[in-house]
Amino acid sequence: MDAESKSGNCDAWAATGPDGVLSPHKINRRAVRSDDVSLRITHCGVCYADVIWTQNKHGDSIYPLVPGHEIVGQVTEVGSEIKGLNVGDHVGVGIYVNSCGDCESCNSFTEIHCPKMVVTFNGIDADGTVTMGGYSSYIVVRERFCFKIPDGYPLAKAGPLLCAGITVYTPMIRHNMNQAGKSLGLIGLGGLGHMAVKFGKAFGLKVTVFSTSESKRAEAIDLLGADNFVISSDKQQMEALKGSLHFIIDTAAGNHPFDPYLSLLKAGGIMTLVGFPSEINVHPGSLIFGARTLSGSGGGGTKGIQEMLNFCAENKIYPEVEVIRMDYINEALKRLVNRDVKYRFVIDIENSLN
Repeated sequence: MDAESKSGNCDAWAATGPDGVLSPHKINRRAVRSDDVSLRITHCGVCYADVIWTQNKHGDSIYPLVPGHEIVGQVTEVGSEIKGLNVGDHVGVGIYVNSCGDCESCNSFTEIHCPKMVVTFNGIDADGTVTMGGYSSYIVVRERFCFKIPDGYPLAKAGPLLCAGITVYTPMIRHNMNQAGKSLGLIGLGGLGHMAVKFGKAFGLKVTVFSTSESKRAEAIDLLGADNFVISSDKQQMEALKGSLHFIIDTAAGNHPFDPYLSLLKAGGIMTLVGFPSEINVHPGSLIFGARTLSGSGGGGTKGIQEMLNFCAENKIYPEVEVIRMDYINEALKRLVNRDVKYRFVIDIENSLN
């Protein structure tokens, strides 16, 4: 390690350039302030965002870069003003760690839409420092952005809820898709998609999974409990479902047609985009005829995150994860790019970070 990578009070793994290769690094965490919580990180989920920013795919990466925004750990120190958390509590930190606290979004606990929202890694915090994520031994965050993980919930499975889970949970709640008997369509069956199926079944919905791969059928039906599986390229199967769905969640990242899916919605139906294709092409008639809506959603607010964590604990909803050691992360990121994971990597930080 060079001189910079040897200095600091916190062990981490960082990318130092756009090749995205991670290696051991030392970083500095701030001292605990009056409204701060310090937590020893036990686990951290691996999100595709970790690939994007370690490899500078958006052109705004700040190196050295420590990724990770599905953070789980145990409280080790609390500031003088902290009332809701205690040393020893199991907690999580998601995709952002700060906001202005006083705008319309913050006052309605939808802080993710705050213009001054600060992401958990590769962001510029209010004090001008660059945020460093959960591929590290501990982190210090404001209490507002630290969430209580209910007693008994397995920490190795909690991390993905803080990004993948809340990303699909939020639009389902916003559009009243927690009402039993409604019909949900899901495009894509990765880290986000598999959580949407689990939430859908817990809400009592009829869930249809759309995929381009027949190999996903058994996973969708037998493992996750979906009611129906459709090959999206099969025009006959698609035609049979026209006008049958209340809601569709689109998790697909690659470019794909939208009109065939919009035609599956009932009158007044809604399709929400949570993936990131490079473009969206929609015929106006797909929306106008049938009064359909195409919306977008990402992440969620602090109130919703805590509600989701409680809901998962009460209903025994657990992400499907593959637990890895920290020194396997470079291979894991390659596998993630190749979609070779079912369905979320989680790093066992406490037993493998050195």
